[in-house]
Amino acid sequence: MKRFKYILIGVAIVILIIGIGVVYMFWQMGQPIYTFGSVSSAENLRSSLTPPEQMDPNRWQVEPDISLHYDAYGKGRPVIIVHGGPGIPYAKPWDGLRSLEESYKFYYYHQRGAGKSTRPIQSFESKNYPKNVTVLEQTLGIGAQIADIERIRRILNEEKLLLVGHSFGGFIAALYAAEFPENVEKLLLVAPAAMLSPPKDGDDFFANIRKELPEEDLSDYDVLVKEYFNFGSIFSKTDDDLVDLQKRIGKYLLKGMGYKDVDIESHPVPGGWSTFAVYFSTGRLPRFRSAVKQIIAPTLIIHGKDDLLSLKGSQEYGNIIPNAKFVSIRCHNPSGISGHFFFDDCPTEFSDEFLRFLNE
Repeated sequence: MKRFKYILIGVAIVILIIGIGVVYMFWQMGQPIYTFGSVSSAENLRSSLTPPEQMDPNRWQVEPDISLHYDAYGKGRPVIIVHGGPGIPYAKPWDGLRSLEESYKFYYYHQRGAGKSTRPIQSFESKNYPKNVTVLEQTLGIGAQIADIERIRRILNEEKLLLVGHSFGGFIAALYAAEFPENVEKLLLVAPAAMLSPPKDGDDFFANIRKELPEEDLSDYDVLVKEYFNFGSIFSKTDDDLVDLQKRIGKYLLKGMGYKDVDIESHPVPGGWSTFAVYFSTGRLPRFRSAVKQIIAPTLIIHGKDDLLSLKGSQEYGNIIPNAKFVSIRCHNPSGISGHFFFDDCPTEFSDEFLRFLNE
């Protein structure tokens, strides 16, 4: 009888531990893990903000074991381009910046964990969910991505950056400008991700994509979305598994945004763990409105009229950032789209707006 009692107590303890773990997991997914100010105060980083010695002229060594690939076009004052995705580098330079390459040098870098940059995590051996989340955040999360921009600034020996961010890269660029306000001269955000506050009705990007897809795609798309957000079993996957998932769902996301002819295989390999790391960083209920109020650099926010991503999300940046201007533009072009890749859809209009902003 006493033995049975001990067994029951043991089972109860196991259930309690599992329950605490599940509660912790859902709490973590709701609340941001990244804390504003943690990068500028050098907290929760794997290594110093001072970059190591640079060895490869075609890569930036940001940590002893992590280097970033970049492609540079033009000559003159450096401009840093932060790609979106998360974790999706560009296949080519932006059409809307080509006419400015006589005066500016544009650096399109691949964020850590994406494209041709170092992928520091392949898989997790540990079954400890909270520990894995912590490792992921320190290695590939929002804080690590922000820290890399500061290291790039130091590598280039620039006192202040001309910084451009697109989509989720716009969110990262905005947080950098907020953490290091004195280090940014001008900030351009192109359709920045609506990550400043919890989503409102009608702002669900994946639901909005679904509305744009044909009936025959919906079943497969629904299965992929369910798999994409299955964070309960995520640490059983590898980086390759997550890259494959990114590619499979990516074709539907692009199709829903009006870019059905884009060949995903022609692009640099997307991020695997780096994509999901930043989801953990922000949680399901992001709260960064007060953070971006710290930006002091003149800021331009551009949003294509046909962009399926939240117009209100882009406007929110314009309403909160102290010295910001918001513009929403439609152009006439063969594709008929003034969308999420506005710099390619409407290169002349984009170039004109950006150059006007730089010259102000």
